[in-house]
Amino acid sequence: MRKIILMLCTFVCITSAYAQNSFKVLVKNKESKANLSAATILIKGTGLLAKTAENGMATINNIPDGNQVLIIRNVGFEEQTITLTFPINQSAPLEIFLQESEDELEEVIVSSTRTSRTIKNTPTRVETIELEEIDEKSNMRPANVSMILHESTGISVQQTSATSANASIRIQGLDGRYTQLLKDGYASFGNFASGLSILEIPPLDLSQVEIIKGPSSTLYGAGAIAGVVNFVSKTPKEKAEYNFILNQSNVGQTNIGGFAMKRNNKIGYSLLALVNFQKPYDVDKDDFTELPKTRDFTLHPKLFLYPNDKTTLIIGNAFTKSDRTGGDIFVIKEGTDVNHQYFETNNSIRNTSTLDFSYKTGAMDLLKVKTSFNYFKRDISIPNYSFNGINYNAYTDISYLKNLKNQSLIFGANLVYDEFLEQNQSQNLAKNFSTKTAGLYAQQTWDLSDRFKLESGLRTDLVQYFNTFYSKTEFFILPRISALFKFDDKWSSRIGGGLGYKTPTLFTEQTETFQYQNLLPLNNVEAEKSYGGTADVNFKTSIGTDWMLSFNQMFFYTRITNSTILLQDKNGFFHFENTRQPVQSLGFETNAKIIFKEYFKLFAGYTFTNAKADYLPVIQNIRLLPKNKLNLALLYEKERNFKIGLEGYFTDKQYLYNNLETNPFWEFGFMAEKVFGKISIFINAENFTDTRQSKYKSVVNGSHLNPTFDDIWTHTEGRTFNGGIKLKL
Repeated sequence: MRKIILMLCTFVCITSAYAQNSFKVLVKNKESKANLSAATILIKGTGLLAKTAENGMATINNIPDGNQVLIIRNVGFEEQTITLTFPINQSAPLEIFLQESEDELEEVIVSSTRTSRTIKNTPTRVETIELEEIDEKSNMRPANVSMILHESTGISVQQTSATSANASIRIQGLDGRYTQLLKDGYASFGNFASGLSILEIPPLDLSQVEIIKGPSSTLYGAGAIAGVVNFVSKTPKEKAEYNFILNQSNVGQTNIGGFAMKRNNKIGYSLLALVNFQKPYDVDKDDFTELPKTRDFTLHPKLFLYPNDKTTLIIGNAFTKSDRTGGDIFVIKEGTDVNHQYFETNNSIRNTSTLDFSYKTGAMDLLKVKTSFNYFKRDISIPNYSFNGINYNAYTDISYLKNLKNQSLIFGANLVYDEFLEQNQSQNLAKNFSTKTAGLYAQQTWDLSDRFKLESGLRTDLVQYFNTFYSKTEFFILPRISALFKFDDKWSSRIGGGLGYKTPTLFTEQTETFQYQNLLPLNNVEAEKSYGGTADVNFKTSIGTDWMLSFNQMFFYTRITNSTILLQDKNGFFHFENTRQPVQSLGFETNAKIIFKEYFKLFAGYTFTNAKADYLPVIQNIRLLPKNKLNLALLYEKERNFKIGLEGYFTDKQYLYNNLETNPFWEFGFMAEKVFGKISIFINAENFTDTRQSKYKSVVNGSHLNPTFDDIWTHTEGRTFNGGIKLKL
């Protein structure tokens, strides 16, 4: 009996051994019929896989008999699934044609470094927030880009008003005035507009966001000490795009918006239109708004002209009108009475006209002329006080890009005029201030080898700033250098540094909190100066065919000298002075990403920031700045079908201006989106655990008639639920 069983086992083993098949596949592009290399062929459930060679061929061995499912994948192409029954008599390789994906993964091109290189070949460290993530964050807050920045490692959005929810952004822990905000390379959001800037940039027309951290004045002049954030708009393609969004939240916000773009050989256009409505919202029932009553309207048309293959002309005009009223909710709804009188209004009009001319002087050379004029009017009112002003900004930049065999050379010049005029104020107290800047710059990006690339630049700025009380002219020489080392296909490193400066301004996060009341005009205040740099290490690898891992470790340091500090005299008036004691910010950021089968994506980011101002007494830590922040996000996505995500954020203790420390806190969010053809439905739960400052201590102090407000260090509005519909045609 044992002999029979042994003979049967031997027969089964021999039969199984022979029931293994080899199979040849030839993978091609369906459109061009070109062979595709590096395509992956996976036999589902067996662990068998193969990759195509340069000729598009692959051979899979040891395939068991029976029905087998072949999964064919290649980056930038739609996945294809084929079911075959083995054994198969094969006289020639099976040809498989892959269709290019509509969402083809193109190389990321960055424009903020002016060279328009791919991000992997740019020595300057540039972080990008790409369209997919912008789209996700737009579901959470369609009105503006604050959510996109708030949830990025190393960046924080600092609320500056308890009742009107005005905000600015911080990079590397430094005050918002040290970060240059750009829209398509135009600086239209600084100075008097800073407290409302990120609240008036909608995400609906963005293709990507580019972030350069550390001193960047060599690229963009004054105000880029902490870094640059460039919001890059979509450009029209021959295939028309029409996007519409309708969103509603439990806190009383309604968003209705649309974006359209299309081009042909000679002409193209894009159009953004967005309206936002916010009802006054008082979550803690203290009679004061956490979210103000708001009416926003944005209209941004662009005309693209292509006279020939070498020339592009873009003409645009962005108009935004915003009315925000916060404070005592009884005043907002019913008007003032004996017991309810406090309010805070922010009414603004912004109009930015732009012209962008590009001419290709050779196959790879480019002449570019950019000019813009920005008008920003803002009226702030509280009981018995109002502040009204107009900010004019004119910007012109001419540059020439010359591409050689292994070099990119840029030469350019620009002129900037910025003027603020306070309305309805006596001449001796008017906060009028003007700045004129003439700059020259040059930059060389040199590919010394495939593995070592060097970028160096130099800017010279002649700056005059003045008002009724004083005039000052300064000359700045701003060098910068960055290097990219590619150790192999998995490891790389970037290191860079430079100088920066910031011309004087009255409009900071601190002065925003008291609506510039009792603030004296600038007098004998000079520009702030800085130096600093960043260094990082990158690692990226694939584990089998299903896993992808990337890791980035970045270190930063910035030192600001001749800092301007806000002081108060014995009469209660505020003024700015320079101090010789420096501000220093140092720390590191850690980012990791794990992707499984392109469906599961895990992101983790940690930021350690140790920023101190030597002029601060007793406690020198920068106020409202946590030393430790942790960002976590898990996303599951089935392309053009559905996506769900869970996020968690930890914020460490912070020092307030009264030297007290806040509590650390966690916040969590959830989002889901389902696609039905051209329509998608989304829901979002932001801060669903209801982390809220008023749970620790009331934000409002004193009476209804004369309230004061604590520094804002976490959410004031609490949990937020919203949902909506998007239509893509």
